Parts: sequence; structure tokens; C-alpha cells
Amino acid sequence: MPSLQQTDPLDSRQFVIAIKRLADSLSYGTDRSPFLGSGLEYVQSRPYVPGDPVKTIDWRVTARTGVPHIKEYETPKQLPVWFVVDCSASMTLSSTKLSKYQLAVQIAGGLALACLDRVSPVGLMAAGSRDLKISPSLSRETLLLWLHQLRHFDFVEKTQLGEKLLALNPSLKQRSLIFVLSDLHDPEAIPALKLVNGRHDLVTILLRDPAEDGLAGAGILRARDAESARTVTAPAKHQFASTADAVADLQGASIDHFLLRTDQPFLAALRLFLQSRNLLSR
Repeated sequence: MPSLQQTDPLDSRQFVIAIKRLADSLSYGTDRSPFLGSGLEYVQSRPYVPGDPVKTIDWRVTARTGVPHIKEYETPKQLPVWFVVDCSASMTLSSTKLSKYQLAVQIAGGLALACLDRVSPVGLMAAGSRDLKISPSLSRETLLLWLHQLRHFDFVEKTQLGEKLLALNPSLKQRSLIFVLSDLHDPEAIPALKLVNGRHDLVTILLRDPAEDGLAGAGILRARDAESARTVTAPAKHQFASTADAVADLQGASIDHFLLRTDQPFLAALRLFLQSRNLLSR
């Protein structure tokens, strides 16, 4: 099985360093929890309710108002974060220096490390034909292990993004943040994304190679599908959805998304996207 080491100049140690630098670039601020309880940081005072512990009484507010009040504090809240990485053959083919798959693996690693810095457990599901699913944990060793596993790929691996998402959705017992990194060549992807988006915080990072938009207007095309080995002769626009069509499908399904082109700088725009949606501070 090929690996990214054969096309990526980074060895294992350099790969980890690059991932950590990316995580530092994407990290910002501190987390705030929307949940109140017995934490460490004072948030507000509220009227006393029978059954509240006496030790939490706010004596200053009680003396000023004449009504018993208790203090409320911010409670740490761990939000599980899942990374669903498309490992299909279409992700590995590239007309640029870095393939969609290489970028997807690096971005997933950087975001995952940034989440661990905020004490959010991270998990992985590979959205190809391989069986790779790792439950969320706070272990950096586990994270680095699955990142190195992702560096191996198969040029004929089929996409199962829609199927994997439909299997993941009912298995999640609590609300989660889910990052999907894919080129969305699976026709079942959008309906599955829409279903998952109804229960969880879903973000799709849509990766696109510049050659893909050229194919959409190539007229009659005869080609061999890298994932199914099937020979196709048909109008290219019927076989290759344009980037505009993919974005329109995501917008129509009200799915939060970020378009990443392999031939353009993305770090500043991705950081701004994360900040604008407060994704790493939930």
C-alpha cells in the first residue's frame, strides 16, 4: 500500500512537527462553557432555591438585596470532536504539489491537536473502504497513531462517505462537533451530511483540485473511474460536479462549509473561518 511518505517530503518526525505548527496557527483564545454549575470561575448570582448548598450563598448580594442568593460558576464541558476523513482514490489524485488527501490529513491533525489543547476529546472515522474508527479520547499518542495510519492510502479505495456518516450518526450518544474533510464525489454524501447536521455541529471542509473544474467543461469524456475501475463515456458535466455545484448543494442543505483549493493558500482563510464561527471555543 502506498504512503504519503513516498510523495510527501516530510518524514515521520517532520510530519509531527508540521502538524503541531499548524495546530498553533489555528489555535486562539480560551474556551468558554455555556453550562453553569460548580466550576472554578464565577459567572453570576441567582436567587436561592431550596436544596441549594449553603456554602454557595453569595453573602454580599444577599445582604444588599435582603433575598438569599447563591453563586454560580462556569462548569467545564467537554465536547467530543470527530474527524471524518475521505480516504477514497479521488482524494489522492492531484495536479498540484499537494493532493487533497495530503492536505486533509494535515488539516485534520492540526485541528485535532488544537481541540486537545482545549480538553476536547477527538476521534476519527475513515470515510473509505478501510475499517478505521477510533473513539474520541484525550490521548495525544492515540491521535498521532491514527494520523500515521492515515498517511497510508490506496489508489483504488472506494468512497463510502455517505454510508460511514449514516453509520456514525446513531452511534453518537451526545451532541458532537464533526469535521468532514472530503471532495464530495460520493452522490450519497449530501443527504447524509444533511441528516447528521440536524443532530450535531457539522462542518464540511470541501477540498478541490484545479483540474476538477476543467473536467466539468471538457465535453464528451472517456475515462476510468479510479475508485470503481469502471470505464465511463459520457458528457463530463454529468460525471464531474463543478465546485460551484458542490458549494450550492452544501448551501442548499444549510451545511456550514469551507472551500479549500489545493493550488491556493488556505491557512489565514481557514483561521478566519474558525474564528468567525467560534468552532474551537465551544
